[in-house]
Amino acid sequence: MNGSPLFNGAAESGTSNIRRWLLENDLVEAIVALPTNMFFNTGIATYIWILDNTKHPDRQGKVQLIDGTSFWTKMRKNLGSKGREISDVNRAKVVQLYADFEDADPDFSKVLRNDEFGYWTITVERPLLDEDGNPVFDRKGNKKPDAKKRDTESVPFTYASSTAGAAGEREVIQAYFDAEVKPHVPDAWIDWAKTKTGYEIPFTRHFYKYVPPRPLGDIDADLEKQVTKILDLLREVEG
Repeated sequence: MNGSPLFNGAAESGTSNIRRWLLENDLVEAIVALPTNMFFNTGIATYIWILDNTKHPDRQGKVQLIDGTSFWTKMRKNLGSKGREISDVNRAKVVQLYADFEDADPDFSKVLRNDEFGYWTITVERPLLDEDGNPVFDRKGNKKPDAKKRDTESVPFTYASSTAGAAGEREVIQAYFDAEVKPHVPDAWIDWAKTKTGYEIPFTRHFYKYVPPRPLGDIDADLEKQVTKILDLLREVEG
């Protein structure tokens, strides 16, 4: 499939619920990212999903992500958008990464728990203020929310692992809100009725590698070359 099924759709949308069903039922064994330009009609990134309803005990509750985007050889002649292919050697590398599982090369393979893909989307409200800057209350004595200031936050299931004493959904969300939101907007609160559960698989984020920017001196030198080239072309036109 293409990359959309990994992350497309907000929490509790159709696509998110499909991912939730697959992961909560422990059916996703591995996902392999293929190189781009592999198919005749498109050059977009594609992924192989490996599903299994009889997982080996070592793989239960886990998903293996394999980055095979660099395992390709250039074709002698392009066929439409297809300019790359996976050689027998490349294929063997991917298969070996899959077989190694936990001991695989971390640059190309990562094993994650199913719950590491889950999150809650919470709605953060702030009070509606009157002309004097005071909160407006409804008939029940509750602060009225200001729809213009309404915001959402994504709280990962795994936030519990870094929060002492947080166990259930509500406790984890509250701990996140108190630590990450409340210090910046002290008058905010959570509308618990709007909390939604979602799942996404941010494949590229797990394999992101920081590339430092080029030195400014190199950039300035390249710009100077381009400026000189443009000026030379202008002189030719003017001449």
